[in-house]
Amino acid sequence: QQVAALVVAVTASLALGLPTDPYGQPVYKSEPIPYNYAYGVKDDYAGTDFGHNENSDGSTAKGSYNVALPDGRIQTVNYVADHYNGYQAQVSYKGEAQYPHQYGPAVTFKPQYQPSYQPSYP
Repeated sequence: QQVAALVVAVTASLALGLPTDPYGQPVYKSEPIPYNYAYGVKDDYAGTDFGHNENSDGSTAKGSYNVALPDGRIQTVNYVADHYNGYQAQVSYKGEAQYPHQYGPAVTFKPQYQPSYQPSYP
């Protein structure tokens, strides 16, 4: 019975002209849905600074993202992506790379508060 149902499903999808996956199941495509989003993160304490925004009309996505690089520059990527031309990006940098002459210990941050719990040992 299962084989007969599968044969009927494949035959029906071929007759309707629906594309199928390698297992013979019909693939249903929905209409493209426009969207947009944006976010940004800036944490001076941790030194984190990045963001991203993107808009799409359902077939082409256009956007930009930026990140503060460890050498002090800001990298910005503007891009356009679609199913015909693929992902096309333009990368730009703001500022000049800074390389220290002396290397020291890794940067660490002290806690802003002291815990009140002090363990007692017997």
